[in-house]
Amino acid sequence: MQTRKLGKHGLTVSSIGLGCMGLNYHRGPAPDRKEMIALVRAAVERGVTLFDTAEVYGPYTNEELVGEALQPFQDKVVIATKFGHDLGPGGSRGSDGLDSRPERIRQAADGSLKRLRVDAIDLFYQHRVDPHVPIEDVAGAVKDLIAQGKVKHFGLSEAGASTIRRAHAVQPVAAIQSEYSLWWRQPETEVLPVCDELGIGFVPFSPLGRGFLTGKIDESTSFGGNDNRASLPRFTPEARKANRPVVDLLERIGAQKHATPAQVALAWLLAQKPWIVPIPGTTKLSRLEENIAAVAIALTRDDVRHIDAAAAQITVKGDRYPQAEADRTQR
Repeated sequence: MQTRKLGKHGLTVSSIGLGCMGLNYHRGPAPDRKEMIALVRAAVERGVTLFDTAEVYGPYTNEELVGEALQPFQDKVVIATKFGHDLGPGGSRGSDGLDSRPERIRQAADGSLKRLRVDAIDLFYQHRVDPHVPIEDVAGAVKDLIAQGKVKHFGLSEAGASTIRRAHAVQPVAAIQSEYSLWWRQPETEVLPVCDELGIGFVPFSPLGRGFLTGKIDESTSFGGNDNRASLPRFTPEARKANRPVVDLLERIGAQKHATPAQVALAWLLAQKPWIVPIPGTTKLSRLEENIAAVAIALTRDDVRHIDAAAAQITVKGDRYPQAEADRTQR
């Protein structure tokens, strides 16, 4: 496994991380817990060092699983988790369910430390920008946690360029996590340039388009009742059929590179910037090994230009989120 530096603040991780959300949350019936702990440990054995979770996944149970799985390897891995949702009794403060008040951030950090079984959180992201709390207050709260030794690095998820700048002025931001893949390229417009300028790493979530870019999902695929893809506009049967040309493109490149569509999709991300570290999720060892092997696929500049030119001719159908949820992103 190769490594990469997430920005210029001393955070070095494996070139491919593991998104842990689907181990027991949002992707249909939860798999066997012991099997998922074994999968996380298998990832460590294969050189993966970046693991991504959040208190809201479950809530709490995903952090507990990750904490148990990685406890024997704490000196070898980087665990990222997220705060920013109202998970207290009585429901949400507002209709968006967000809460990044400093007192809530401190509470979230203490809870995550216990569930992850660590003395310090390696990378602490604000999960979504809270319009009710100035980002300077959020950055200041995390800065205090860093001073106290409870957090090592500060991150933001799905934040816009101006928000990133304001936060970074208070506490240096180590990484931005946002959706980014061959079929969702919005970060290229403003977010990636500001990361480049400020020396911030970038962590694409859903780098395989929530599984669609693997080629294993078509218009006939059915999703379980606990699988959030069933509610996403981009995953209606009509949208899946219309978006098949994206997978066809990846398959054509894969045939030339002796690689799977998923590996080409990940290799394309790795070729964008040396400080980009995708975090594909999986519950299967075979898929984990397939994803890890993507680091060995070298796409030339000509390859990337060819992929980009072909992709530009494809119109992706369907929004990535329902409108209400989409409104909470890229603030």
